[in-house]
Amino acid sequence: MLVRVARVLTFFFIVSLLVVATGCSSRSSYITVDGTALGTFVQVKCNTTLSPTDIASIIEEVDTQAKASMSIFDSNSLLSQINRNETEVVDEHIAYNINLARRFSEISDGAYDITIKPLTDAWGFGRERSTGEDINVDSLLEFVGYEKLTLEGDRLIKSDDRIQVDLNSIAKGYVVDMVAERLEELAIEEYMVNIGGEVRCKGHNPRNQLWSIGIETPYDGNMAMDSFEKIIYIEDAAVATSGNYRRFYITEAGEKVTHTLNPRTGYSVVSSLLSATVVADECAVADAAATMFMALGSEEALEVAKECEAEYGWKYYFIFADGDGYRVEASTEFIE
Repeated sequence: MLVRVARVLTFFFIVSLLVVATGCSSRSSYITVDGTALGTFVQVKCNTTLSPTDIASIIEEVDTQAKASMSIFDSNSLLSQINRNETEVVDEHIAYNINLARRFSEISDGAYDITIKPLTDAWGFGRERSTGEDINVDSLLEFVGYEKLTLEGDRLIKSDDRIQVDLNSIAKGYVVDMVAERLEELAIEEYMVNIGGEVRCKGHNPRNQLWSIGIETPYDGNMAMDSFEKIIYIEDAAVATSGNYRRFYITEAGEKVTHTLNPRTGYSVVSSLLSATVVADECAVADAAATMFMALGSEEALEVAKECEAEYGWKYYFIFADGDGYRVEASTEFIE
């Protein structure tokens, strides 16, 4: 009897050791994964039991899906085929972003518009660079306008075959959301996903603090991304910044042409608003909103931002040119 009891106790002791060993091997920890997607850098930090290779595979899979669907630089993408009128059928990614984009077009009275591609190409920010010297803006505006697109089920109906869609102002934020949602499906509750400066966070960082996000100093040609005007702290939110200090060129006449174009006029936006940062629940929303505010320009952006904060809860941090320096207008919590 004593031998049997001893064997039983030995068995439970061994099982206990196995349980402890298994628990230790599956304990989560923070990892950092760096990579590329959509032609820009990616960094994911998360608290997980998965390996960096597993997270990198998620990023690669999402990037492949997004490019095959929404890229205007890949001639084989579904969106490129739609723009060439080879098909009317959209997938879930394009349909979602077209519907979301319409919301911003309506808020901004057309200052935000995804049918801007003919203008983007003409001004040199599409696949081929232009000096902007021989652009017939009036003719291009004939087939620019979000109201000329209609989604009927999975079919995109154009009122004019020359209409083309450019989702670059919303797609990067959407891809951030795609990666974040994949992480959450795997029960990862603490993470930061950063794709080209568009960020979505949940939970806390490795120091058990809020995630810190830097807002860049908006001087012309700031490519280093190591000069910050402001650090904000967030959790369970997304952040996106749009500005005219990185993507621009100077014409032979000495005029600055920025990548933010006004679809209501057809010309580059000239404004004292240097950068617009938006904090929202989803990165696609923050991305589109930041672009929308830049397109509205300094006179309208601040008024609309205050309305959107009151109605939707979006927070904003705007940097304006002010003489030789900068002036900031922001949501109360971002003002020290």
